[in-house]
Amino acid sequence: QVQLVESGGGLVQAGGSLRLSCAHSGRTFSMYAMGWFRQAPGKEREFVATISGLGRDTDYADSVKGRFTISRDNAKNTAYLQMNSLKPEDTAIYYCAASVRRHRMVSMYDYWGQGTQVTVSS
Repeated sequence: QVQLVESGGGLVQAGGSLRLSCAHSGRTFSMYAMGWFRQAPGKEREFVATISGLGRDTDYADSVKGRFTISRDNAKNTAYLQMNSLKPEDTAIYYCAASVRRHRMVSMYDYWGQGTQVTVSS
């Protein structure tokens, strides 16, 4: 059973930065593509970024491209989301997820973390 635990959320002013971490249990981390999603109040969960198992391929939502960077350290079983130039509209609960294939769709991910709150003040 895979367990994912996010950390690193918090309150930041617009223009600031945060780095989210996602710790993955088990010995098979590199076999999974990792994704970051977010959900704002009253909205559906949306794709943010994804990275392949070996970290060679990444994909970003247009809304975060150029500001956010997804990465992973397979030796530490951890994925990251570096968020720069944050905007109030980035405020949401951020979730990491694991899938056998890199994908943008929520339904394609098998395992999810509990989420971490990111709040960007104007």
